Amino acid sequence: MMGETAGRSLRADAERSVRAILEAAERVLAEDPGASMEQIAAAAGVARTTIHRRFANRQALIEALASSAARQLARAVDDGRPDTAPPLVAMHRITANVLQVKSAWAFALELPADPDGEAAALHQDIARRCVAVLKRAQDDRLIDGAADLDWVRRVYYALIGESLRGNADGADPDTLATRIIDTLLHGAGPRA
Repeated sequence: MMGETAGRSLRADAERSVRAILEAAERVLAEDPGASMEQIAAAAGVARTTIHRRFANRQALIEALASSAARQLARAVDDGRPDTAPPLVAMHRITANVLQVKSAWAFALELPADPDGEAAALHQDIARRCVAVLKRAQDDRLIDGAADLDWVRRVYYALIGESLRGNADGADPDTLATRIIDTLLHGAGPRA
């Protein structure tokens, strides 16, 4: 029994170390993409050897960072209840959640994903789920029946990206989500 408790405690410590390293890597690499493992270790408050124990090399750290951020993005989509919430509610929730994750993990989410890696698979699944929500919205006549949903998804992604880059007024994620969904569904034309 004592060994199990020690094992769980060690795993929890290891998980906290990895989380601290990944959070530090996001901050440090966002400021300086060429930062060293030593700089990341210092920012994480761990020894350089701790990083090397967890990640074989810089590329392994980068891949873990990309995968971790993609998993958080996938959870943000899940938390929006894409399969069960009414489509408009799901779209708003997912958008607000995604904005929060993307603003916190901007560097990691911009990394080119290894086509055979976990991050790429997660991004493909997120895109598939996005189209499924858009299809539900189309079925509810929120989106034109003739609209190319993959194109709508790409426009939606672009609106999210532009919102994050151009948020000069410091709007909160819910306000930005409302703007994004309103623009996606109604465009910029006058209202009837």
